[in-house]
Amino acid sequence: MPDIQYRLEQVRRIEGTLPGPRSRELSARRQEAVASGVASSVPAYAADVDGGIVLDVDGNQLVDLGSGIAVTTVGASAPAVVARVKEAVEHFTHTCFMVTPYEGYVAVAEKLAELTPGDFPKKAALFNSGSEAVENAVKIARVHTGRQAVVVFDHAYHGRTNMTLAMTAKVMPYKQGFGPFAGEVYRVPVSYPFRDPEGMTGAEAARRALLQVEKQVGAGNVAAVVIEPIQGEGGFIVPAEGFLPALSQWCTDNGAVFVVDEVQAGVARTGAWFAVDHEGVVPDLITVAKGVAGGMPLSGVVGRAEIMDSVHAGGLGGTYGGNPVACAAALGALETIEEWDLIARARRVEEIIREELTPVAEETGIVGEIRGRGGMMALEFVLPGGKEPDADAAKAIAAECLAQGVIILTCGTFGNIVRLLPPLVIGEDLLRDGLRVFAEAIRHAAQ
Repeated sequence: MPDIQYRLEQVRRIEGTLPGPRSRELSARRQEAVASGVASSVPAYAADVDGGIVLDVDGNQLVDLGSGIAVTTVGASAPAVVARVKEAVEHFTHTCFMVTPYEGYVAVAEKLAELTPGDFPKKAALFNSGSEAVENAVKIARVHTGRQAVVVFDHAYHGRTNMTLAMTAKVMPYKQGFGPFAGEVYRVPVSYPFRDPEGMTGAEAARRALLQVEKQVGAGNVAAVVIEPIQGEGGFIVPAEGFLPALSQWCTDNGAVFVVDEVQAGVARTGAWFAVDHEGVVPDLITVAKGVAGGMPLSGVVGRAEIMDSVHAGGLGGTYGGNPVACAAALGALETIEEWDLIARARRVEEIIREELTPVAEETGIVGEIRGRGGMMALEFVLPGGKEPDADAAKAIAAECLAQGVIILTCGTFGNIVRLLPPLVIGEDLLRDGLRVFAEAIRHAAQ
């Protein structure tokens, strides 16, 4: 990675307590204007973001270990993204690709086809959010196969639309009160090495899941098997080696479409372009979003041309899908990842995280597991001496980190996971500073 020139000083600094007076004022305005169902984990309001620093409206500088939930992989104001967005805005902000197309959409589709795994003809369709991408992948699979059933997994998170809520496992806060949900969605066990029977291999976990599919759904009814290669909201669960290849082979053998949801794990986040690359898995369809456009809303479905082309003309799209400004941002973000070798940087981030946190995990006894890949890492907190989830510890640790000026995010079906998603452009000194605050918070929770 080159020597990045940051606009903001890359130093953690807190003046007084959070939130400061200006953030409190904005919070009061928010209570009057913004629906209470929209929640925020950080009470400070951002004024500027650069590198690994969030500058709030009161002048506090917080270490960003969340990247807006894995979105600002290249930073929140990467120069190439900013330059391309400025140029795009000066020409046009919208025409609707379904009315008057433009080169940016085509260029992004070409680039995604180049970067995604698989040495075969590929095509892409662009949308706005990860939920849209996943839902459209299901639509494509159903048309291609002429089948309806969709297989998903325990602990999955796929989005907030009606279809993707049906596919999502966790009830609170995502599904509570919003049903009924879309039908023909079937959930089976995932490979969760920390909580599976000791010694269970990935192949054995796959057999467990697929036997359930065959007996309770019927292989000939399955349109798609949809999985996150590293589960995000479910707790950054990395399946045992061999689990994903077995699912892929089963889909091939049974005429189902293997869909990999790389919305959070994809686009350099795990130290590879896509998380499936770690095992050499080649899906039929891949969904992308989050880190693909440097913070601008853009998502896509990419995959085998013959599957993508199954849908009739006009069957895919959306007014804003593949917006020209977002496409320009994506080209800038992908250029930045390549030019700054952020894939290698993600692997270095993992090394630093393990180096800083393994000692405190071993010393305190409340960390059941450190897991993840690259810049997508997590710690699972448990009661000492066992595997009982400890959500209170995770919550207390996140609160202490925030008070000290470090933004971390919790997740997990049991609420006991702290996930680390730093922007890959964060400097090593700043990353270590944030991790040391986190480590000290772990020690306090253990006491």
